[in-house]
Amino acid sequence: MQIAVLTFDGFNELDSFVAAAILNRMKARGWAAHITSPSEQVTSMNGVTVHRQRPIEFAREADAVIIGSGIRTREITADGALLARIALDPSRQLIGAQCSGTLLLAKLGLVGDLPACTDLTTKPWVIEAGVTVLDTPFVAHGNVATAGGCLASQYLAAWVLARLAGIDAAEAAMRYVAPVGEKDAYVARALAAVTPFLPDATPLAA
Repeated sequence: MQIAVLTFDGFNELDSFVAAAILNRMKARGWAAHITSPSEQVTSMNGVTVHRQRPIEFAREADAVIIGSGIRTREITADGALLARIALDPSRQLIGAQCSGTLLLAKLGLVGDLPACTDLTTKPWVIEAGVTVLDTPFVAHGNVATAGGCLASQYLAAWVLARLAGIDAAEAAMRYVAPVGEKDAYVARALAAVTPFLPDATPLAA
């Protein structure tokens, strides 16, 4: 599986790096999550500069796409030339967005009138875009998911793993990264967030 983690100037490191690291736990099975950007280098909201691994056009061919957030998302959504370079297809791709990435997803026409998740700062802008915002960390509608809050990146990663590799793979990856002494509780919380949105899934017991 090839996964594009869309990462723009001003990006939030927690969104891009946490999701990519968790998904890359599947390298032995041929998975690869790539930092995917419109320019050769992008600098985070905290001044961390990274080299992209794939150009933004790679998103067109990826099996899954995760759109991270950042402090320049509103500028990005106003850049028609840049938006034209991002071609996503939820009929054949899993697509997830986090925090202000949900605003970008809405501007790309992939949210429609479905309720979505985002962070508290971005919430007014997402509502302005015509989207109902949920007070929950994660929601999925078919092949499109949104998450709210920096650390909700783990939920997007768990969802992609569960959808494309199965719940056991998702559990194993989350257990590896979970804090020592809290692994059972951590894994249970992550799976409880995403399991109700898996095909034919039965929500985990509270």
